[in-house]
Amino acid sequence: MSLLIAGSIATDHLMSFGGRFADSLVVDQLDKLSVSFLVDDLEVRRGGCAANICFGLGSLGLNPVLVGAVGEDFADYRAWLERHNVDCDSIHVSETRHTARFVCTNDTSMAQIASFYPGAMSESREIELKPIVDRVGGPDFVLVGPDDPEGMLRHTEECRQRGYRFVADPSQQLAFGDGDLIRQLVDGADILFSNEYEASLITQKTGWSDQDVLDRVGTWVITLGAAGVKVVANGAETIEVAALSEVVAVEPTGVGDAFRAGFLAALAWGLEHRHAAELGCLLAAHVVEQVGTQEYTLNREKFLARCETAYGPESAAVLAPHLHTLR
Repeated sequence: MSLLIAGSIATDHLMSFGGRFADSLVVDQLDKLSVSFLVDDLEVRRGGCAANICFGLGSLGLNPVLVGAVGEDFADYRAWLERHNVDCDSIHVSETRHTARFVCTNDTSMAQIASFYPGAMSESREIELKPIVDRVGGPDFVLVGPDDPEGMLRHTEECRQRGYRFVADPSQQLAFGDGDLIRQLVDGADILFSNEYEASLITQKTGWSDQDVLDRVGTWVITLGAAGVKVVANGAETIEVAALSEVVAVEPTGVGDAFRAGFLAALAWGLEHRHAAELGCLLAAHVVEQVGTQEYTLNREKFLARCETAYGPESAAVLAPHLHTLR
């Protein structure tokens, strides 16, 4: 199965604040906001939504094709991804800009305040999908993740024109985008990924109802944080899968990307949506228990044991034949 994963490739600068942001915010003074938080630590890690998803897919034994734009400072990161089964041969390298930077501070309640410098990512609008498809073969899915907005529009429109099945994952760009942009990114997708807050943004900004969204996409996958995930489709019973219990949350960055990797890997293996959601939640748990989005390793025996504990022996038996690449 060919999976093209288009979106951001970045370096993450992750910090932790020992209190709660909410305790320093005065609601009726937010228009005059000026606050500073003394952080406890700084971790510099590999990141970017598309790269995180590809790392997860590669860790599960697939060979995703990473589609995005980077700077000339990407060499070490490229080698890391290639060691984890990621095809990096179609990445655009900027001659003038650095690889994107994500700067994020988390508080003790796992709330986040973040900034994103796009850098070379703005050149993703120069990438055409057809030459990539000519190289690797017809894609089963093209995931269009958060990226330069013009690049996202170009990839989405090309998918519609050429008949590539695509997954809409606008994510962080929903806060930036207006209704017209969001409508263009979502309409016609086979799968739409969002979290619960992003789902509200989609309906609010587009003016669509939940049913209007479902009429335009095949399946809407909505992650619910610690409550798990629900998978909604027209004419089908809503699937609800609980998140894993007994998870010690350390740092939430990249959890959604790991879920997407697990979900898409299960689809690549021909599994039904319930098992896809379970695999997504399993992979997400590995990320939230680490600092950094690509610092986890998967052990087959422990992974299946954790699956059986969370979702039962039948689910573990379904996943087991596909996890032969895990250590």
